Amino acid sequence: MSGKNQTIISEFILLGLPIDPEQQNLFYALFLAMYVTTILGNLVIIVLTRLDSHLHTPMYLFLSNLSFSDLCFSSVTMPKLLQNMQSQVPSIPYAGCLAQMYFFLFFADLENFLLVGMAYDHYVAICFPLHYTAIMNPQLCLSLVALSWVMTTFHAMLHTLLMARLCFCANKVIPHFFCDMSALLKLACSDTRVNELVVFIVGGLVVIIPFLLIIMSYVQIVSSILKVPSARGIHKAFSTCGSHLSVVSLFYGTIIGLYLCPSANNSTIKETIMAMMYTVVTPMLNPFIYSLRNRDMKGALGRDFCKTKILSFL
Repeated sequence: MSGKNQTIISEFILLGLPIDPEQQNLFYALFLAMYVTTILGNLVIIVLTRLDSHLHTPMYLFLSNLSFSDLCFSSVTMPKLLQNMQSQVPSIPYAGCLAQMYFFLFFADLENFLLVGMAYDHYVAICFPLHYTAIMNPQLCLSLVALSWVMTTFHAMLHTLLMARLCFCANKVIPHFFCDMSALLKLACSDTRVNELVVFIVGGLVVIIPFLLIIMSYVQIVSSILKVPSARGIHKAFSTCGSHLSVVSLFYGTIIGLYLCPSANNSTIKETIMAMMYTVVTPMLNPFIYSLRNRDMKGALGRDFCKTKILSFL
């Protein structure tokens, strides 16, 4: 029975977004523009941090990795969504579905851990400014980034292997625009208790512990500022942490609202829209948040733009 069930499913059908057929082309153009903006915005940050020597600092090491994560995170779901919007049969192969789930979890977790690294960088910069260079040395920064990549690899692989052992029967319709893990678990016709337990324990820890570490960092930052309150100190803290806080609010706000605080009347449409927020909107907005509210990024953009302009005249 189980072998038979496993051979039935060779592909899944993604229902996609609840869009009226007459509005399909409009939303296709909108999502395509958003995806292109996400790619270009994050590529600009990655290129600037590589080219400009002023940005060879711990914060921009984390930021360039975050931009790469955002770029890939959006690329996991958006190309398939755009393809299916123009397709009569919005399907995805079984192996492709598992691969999409793996990379979705991987880059979501990576962003999660990188935000913690950035929070720690801000904490050291404000609370221990005289020891910042000694504490945030290149070895520590590279170790934190490498640790983030390693932990996300194991976490994403764990859920993917547990999903691969499940059997799927006749129902192959996923009421989502990508292979969401919770949606796949609902389609399984074998025992999913182990999967659900791992999601609850490991998945909860992967979200909650980084979030608490970020909160603790900012509590220490606020406490440090209040000890010696000054307009200069407050301005420095705001300029250092403002962009990061905006990104953290966008990322964790939607995830907590969707997964950690679900309501009984949460509809599939509401869940899909909230998933769009952190898979599409947040990666698109992050480059604007960091470039528009960051003098270093704007300065680097101006310097490199001037260099390009001068070289074009020569």
